[in-house]
This record gives sequence, structure tokens and C-alpha cells, in this order.
Amino acid sequence: MFYALQFAAVLSAAIYGVLRGLRKDFDIVGLVSVSFAVAFGGGTLRDVLLDRRPLFWVENEDYLWAVLVVAVIGAVLPRQVAKLEPWLALPDALGLGLWSVAGTVVAVEAGMSPLVSAVFGVMTGSFGGVIGDIICNETPSLFRKSPLYATCALVGSVTYLALDAAGVSEWTSQPAGVAVAFALRMVAVQFNLHVPVKTLQDK
Repeated sequence: MFYALQFAAVLSAAIYGVLRGLRKDFDIVGLVSVSFAVAFGGGTLRDVLLDRRPLFWVENEDYLWAVLVVAVIGAVLPRQVAKLEPWLALPDALGLGLWSVAGTVVAVEAGMSPLVSAVFGVMTGSFGGVIGDIICNETPSLFRKSPLYATCALVGSVTYLALDAAGVSEWTSQPAGVAVAFALRMVAVQFNLHVPVKTLQDK
């Protein structure tokens, strides 16, 4: 179950990265770079902080191949792939949910407390997107007023933790956590929901 979860997370994040790169008119090197960064950024940070060796994408080479194939398709068929841009929020939200739960699962298995595991879930779910935004020369959405992002990751992680603590099977608890994070993110994007905070520009 976990392998499928993480593979889907990698694939979703890679698609999101390629779409972001095409929006910036990146060449094949740029597309490969941004897709690798988005797909592997959060999971790599998780593994480094938990001192897990080898890193997940080193241990499972098929993750590398999957991201490479997505990036090459985007480079070879840019016009066709770019038509998917209106649906950019879908791989973004799906990747966020998948990675959030994947990060939480690994932290729990490493013996972390529920609170620390939830933090790892948020970190894993959001860090790839932060790197992608930086590569695209944009202020990361995590750090500015934008539709709920880290909050969605947190709710998804907590959902999984609660169900796992209640003894629910991983075949139910993990997809449920992903679904909650995904749904909340899509609703936030659709209705522009964000945490109400004041900035220096606000009067």
C-alpha cells in the first residue's frame, strides 16, 4: 500500500512540476530539473531529517524513471501537455495529499510522536512545491496569502493519524487522509479560502 501511495505521489508531483515548467517556457533541462525537484524535494527532506538511508528515490529507481518519462513527454509534446494547464490544481492537490500522508506514515514508522509525525506530513507535502516555486522564480505560495495549502496537508495528516490510532486498516486510513487533504485543497482553490492574516499592505 505504501509503495503505491508514494509512487502516485511522485507521479502527481512530477506532472505538476512539468506543467509549471511549461508555463515558464522551460526547455528539456528545465523541465527535468523542476519535475525532479517537485517530485523528490519533500520526500528527500523527510528522509534526511529522519536519517533514512538510502533516500527513497535512490532505493527505488523506478521513481526516477517515472519522473524522467513525464519530463520527456512534456518536452517532446509541449503544446499537447500544456493544454492540461487549466487542470493544474488537480495534480497539485493530489500530490499534496499523497505526500502529506506518505511523510506521516514514514515518521510514525520511525517512532515519532503523533505531533512530530503530523509536522513531517506537512513538511513532506509542501516542500516540493516550495522548491518548484523558487525554481520558477516565484514567491512560494506557502509563504504568501493564497488558498489553503499547509493547512490541507495538516488536516490530511491528522485524519490518517486519527484513523490509524483507532485501528483502521492502512488500506482505508491512508487513502482517507489523502482524500481529505485533496478535497480541502480543491475547495480552497475553488473558493479562494485562506487563513485570515494581516499583512503590511492591508489597511
